Amino acid sequence: MAPKVFITGSTGFIGGDALYALNQSHPDWEYSILVRTQEKADQVKAKYPKVRAVIGDLDNSKIIEEEASRADIVLHTADASDHEGAAKAIAAGLASGHSASKPGFWLHTGGTGILTYFDDSANKLGEWSEKEFNDWSGVSELTHLPDAAFHRNVDKIVLECGTAHGDAVKTAIVCPPTIYGKGRGPVSGRSRQAYELGSLILKKGYAPIIGQGKARWNSVHVHDLSDAFVLLAEAAAAGNLSEELWGAKGYHLAENGEFVWGELSKAMAKEAYELGYLKAEPAEEKLSRDEAFEIADFQAVSWGLNSRGKAERLRKTLGWKPHRQSIEDEIPEILKSEKARLG
Repeated sequence: MAPKVFITGSTGFIGGDALYALNQSHPDWEYSILVRTQEKADQVKAKYPKVRAVIGDLDNSKIIEEEASRADIVLHTADASDHEGAAKAIAAGLASGHSASKPGFWLHTGGTGILTYFDDSANKLGEWSEKEFNDWSGVSELTHLPDAAFHRNVDKIVLECGTAHGDAVKTAIVCPPTIYGKGRGPVSGRSRQAYELGSLILKKGYAPIIGQGKARWNSVHVHDLSDAFVLLAEAAAAGNLSEELWGAKGYHLAENGEFVWGELSKAMAKEAYELGYLKAEPAEEKLSRDEAFEIADFQAVSWGLNSRGKAERLRKTLGWKPHRQSIEDEIPEILKSEKARLG
């Protein structure tokens, strides 16, 4: 019998690409999606006619709980790392609708913004850091980060569900860093963090350097991220109950290398000039936290924070092999897409 998969965020960047990848690999599976409007539902169904659309938003807890209780697999990507109500509804639905003999699986999208806590709380900006988290040898550290950390409130809901109801609910938090690449979803194909950087460079004509410009962050191509979701969904469908995948150890970083924000900014500005998008050769412009926030809110502040982790769990357990081009190689495409968007 085909697995039933309930997806939130199919009109967004991450969820849209994940739906594409899942449907490509498993067109026979049954997919249901949560969408805010009939108009958006029609856009998705135009590409995936067999998908069942459920009209509602993340505040419609009853709808989400009912769908989660019916699904074999829940893929949560819509504001997943910050909306407590939706996470609680998914947890309740999976717990009520599943049992040890027929467990439900929750693939939850986190974010490595949670790792910026240590810089942010110490008021560090753009400083070099040697600290690197690890989801294999240091998974317990990731699952016990400070409660004040970004996304931690929702992480705790998922982790507690996967331990308190671990026999019936198998949880996996997939934690991507900076995501790049063109999404293959039916509505939105644009990421934000690096793309907002490109947009700022095109609009302002300089390379923004936050603090000292030495902060490091990991990156992953959206297609490689979707491969990770497919592998986890396939493990769920196959009934793979390994404790290395789910529950207390089910915290999966999803990175494929790292970069330095200041260097990326300078490389992007240089490329923008060489592409003819800037009239004058760009200078560097150092920005304080307040200046960065005023220009592009937390996106810009994040360009000065460290978020470093090593993704070993997906590689060791499921053979995940991210292989798309690096974020540095993607710079021309980022700039071309932002230039087109800005007009």
